Amino acid sequence: MTAVREIHVAVGAIFRNGKVLIARRPDHVHQGGLLEFPGGKVEAGESVQQALVREIREETGLRIAPGSLEPLIEVRHDYGDKQVFLDVWLTSSAEGNAEGCEGQEIRWLDVRELADADFPAANRPIIRALQLPRHYAITGAADNEDTFLKRLQESGGKSGTELCLLRAPELSEDAYALLADRALELCQAGGFMLMLHGSPSLVEQFPRAGGVHLPWRVARQLSARPVPESYLLAVSCHDEKEIAHAIRLGADFVTLGPVKPTPSHPGVPGIGWRRFRELVAAATVPVYALGGLSLADMAEARGAGAQGVAGISFWWSGV
Repeated sequence: MTAVREIHVAVGAIFRNGKVLIARRPDHVHQGGLLEFPGGKVEAGESVQQALVREIREETGLRIAPGSLEPLIEVRHDYGDKQVFLDVWLTSSAEGNAEGCEGQEIRWLDVRELADADFPAANRPIIRALQLPRHYAITGAADNEDTFLKRLQESGGKSGTELCLLRAPELSEDAYALLADRALELCQAGGFMLMLHGSPSLVEQFPRAGGVHLPWRVARQLSARPVPESYLLAVSCHDEKEIAHAIRLGADFVTLGPVKPTPSHPGVPGIGWRRFRELVAAATVPVYALGGLSLADMAEARGAGAQGVAGISFWWSGV
């Protein structure tokens, strides 16, 4: 049997005035009629940046400086009859007026308007990467409920906090449920989304939650996505096997670490940025770097392919 060749595709997430440029695929091509991010095949002898600059100019008339491109995510997808490697780059510096130079419909959409069903399946991780923030905030110890909620309210007011995880493994299930109920009210009022930590059943109990974050001990027991598509699903991962399992579950994103040694796990070495980069390169979902990190590590994390940085200390009041 002849092996199916992987097609390397340069993809652009082009932003202007807070909206991203979207095109509609011609009806007669593969996945025709669906929406897509503009781009095209990387030709022999081209860098991905060169290919993207060329394709965007040919398709939309927009001019992009290669130096303005920032890596967003890499996605490999097997359609059965076709394997694609989507090499996705981000820019907010395109010049000119966007046109459908090949007769295709184009438009600018808010990322909140992007729906999985409107795009080819391989685009789902791209949509998640665009919709997820750079910071994934994690709560500190829930030593006292009132103090905890006060810290949550103060921390949630910090710039850049859009998504946080209510992680309190020291609490019983009942105590966690009581805390989650009050925390969701605060987060809703503060305009940021709260992820719950533990059992998938939490989203049934608390439908206002943004989703559920599964610790590995829970995720390893599952064989299919345990929550509806309307909720985010995250998984804590530490190696390639765990990431692969999270992807099979349909996770929207994962955390990976510890990248550096942490006080909470004395004697446990971090995987380091080199290994982190290797693991992210093989992942097909957004990955947050976790473990001993601060916002000062954001540039290195992004350079290693991360969606961003996850942690407690960079946002939690009193830490």
